[in-house]
Amino acid sequence: MGSIIEAINIKRKMFFEYEEAPYHCLDVEHSTPTARGGQTLVRLKMRNLITRAVFDKTFKAGEKFREPDLVVVAASYLYSDGDGSNFMDQESFETLSLNGEMVGTALDYLIEGQIIQIQKFNGNPIGLQLPGHVELAVTYTEPGARGDTASGTVTKPAKLETGIEIRVPLFIKEGEKIKVNTETGEFAGRA
Repeated sequence: MGSIIEAINIKRKMFFEYEEAPYHCLDVEHSTPTARGGQTLVRLKMRNLITRAVFDKTFKAGEKFREPDLVVVAASYLYSDGDGSNFMDQESFETLSLNGEMVGTALDYLIEGQIIQIQKFNGNPIGLQLPGHVELAVTYTEPGARGDTASGTVTKPAKLETGIEIRVPLFIKEGEKIKVNTETGEFAGRA
């Protein structure tokens, strides 16, 4: 069993268990009343790691939470089918399956064999963490021509090996590997 955390001690980016589900604290606000005998309240903006729902909830400063049984394991992406996406745990070599809701838009950045981090709660996979940037090959883009900068835009659309389309600078050619920011989906440089 994990240790006990009081609401007043929860900080941004911490994990805690509430109503038998793991949560990630996105923001925290303390409000101390001025009246005597008033209780300090802690307002948490929190994300349920299973349902991905985000909401605000206010707790008394002394309320206690358990530390969740969260483990992050390295896994390589295998394939996706109608049932979800499959990954291989890099230590135990077992296949971990995540449904489409758990994977979300991460498939836009995953190629076969890519190593990512999978979160497990009580031994069951509940979600994944992508690296900040991934390297993907450009499968199609128009050639950039001199003089294309007159409109002020110096980017062009490019289709990547995973099927997503992003805007890239004019000098990027088909077949080149580029870095893509997984949070914003934007071009981040040459690989």
